[in-house]
Amino acid sequence: MRRWLALLVAATTSVVLIALLVPMALLIRAVAENGAMSRATGAAASVGVAAGTDDLPLAVERVELPVTVFLPDGRTLGAPAPRSEAVRLAATGRSVTAEAPGGREVLAAAQSPQGTVVTRVFVSEDELTRGVREAWGALAGLGLALVVLGILLADRLALAVTRPVDGLARVSHRLAGGDLEARAEPGGPPEVRSVALALNHLAGRIGDLLTAERESVADLSHRLRTPLTALRLDAESLRDPEEAARLGARVDALERAVSAVITGARRRSAGRETCDAAAVVRERVRFWSVLAEDQGREVEVSVPATALPVAVGAQDLAACVDALLGNIFAHTPEGAALSVRLGPRPEGVVLVVADQGPGFEPALLRRGDSGGGSTGLGLDIACRTAESSGGSLGISRGPDGGAVVEVVLGAG
Repeated sequence: MRRWLALLVAATTSVVLIALLVPMALLIRAVAENGAMSRATGAAASVGVAAGTDDLPLAVERVELPVTVFLPDGRTLGAPAPRSEAVRLAATGRSVTAEAPGGREVLAAAQSPQGTVVTRVFVSEDELTRGVREAWGALAGLGLALVVLGILLADRLALAVTRPVDGLARVSHRLAGGDLEARAEPGGPPEVRSVALALNHLAGRIGDLLTAERESVADLSHRLRTPLTALRLDAESLRDPEEAARLGARVDALERAVSAVITGARRRSAGRETCDAAAVVRERVRFWSVLAEDQGREVEVSVPATALPVAVGAQDLAACVDALLGNIFAHTPEGAALSVRLGPRPEGVVLVVADQGPGFEPALLRRGDSGGGSTGLGLDIACRTAESSGGSLGISRGPDGGAVVEVVLGAG
């Protein structure tokens, strides 16, 4: 936007300046020419007054412009000049102005006792345009300065608009990443301030809705666990031990399912969790390394010593790593090497888990598909973990044909 506004102001200012400065430049040239011709006419008149007197040579010397006086007897005074057709016309008693090589000549006729005296004053092109180039240069500099000033003012104006808009974009990205405490600072034009206030209101409304959902989840927990407890007591009161054990197992399974649903709902309604990805990945790789050693698998680990905070809870990230590594142990032959790499990215943190197994068919590269012998496919847990943090999941083939799963996690 800043660039477009600068170009628009530059184009508009240039058009206006051209419309003003071009006529002004032509006017300056006309004024300069008229001044030069007026000085030449005055000089010719002053010399003509002295025609037929002894003061004529002195009058010729006083004129700064080139002057030639054609006397009736054929002699000339002053600067040498040819007797042109314009001079012959002036000798008839008429004062004329004519074009001459290199400029113009002003001819004035004056009567003397001996006859008609013609005074010729030559005005060169330099004299006609004296000061014009300097004036044009000043106008060009003024125009350029006005264009630059207009561009600078347009850039400042555009910055006053784009800076609040950039702030709104950053706040919206933070809200999308789960940071519900993010708020925009109203500023800029009234319309942009109105958008900032509306975005802040929306963020507050989202927080209120999540609070209400959290309360509903807590109420749901109490409502569901009470009948489950009663059902368990009824099952335990049965006289048939086998029937009591069977119903008790069903109640336990139902309680686990209900607990999983409540836990998931609480996790969604709670605030954004964060953890140190380096610590979690290092701990889970250490856990799986025991099994890898038993199966003769070579494990390559690259985890930085510094903390890498990510926008996902430690339990969710541990489940994601377990899903990726468990997939390798389940679908690759014993002895197949694997590698785990964790590193920072501009958008967050990237976790890459690769193996040297048999690989998979290209048709199974779509997320959510799975098949026999596949490695790292159908990893819904890893995919949901990545997307919940604002990241993504990518699956590809490695150079040796094995599977490469890349999980990008948003920064915490």
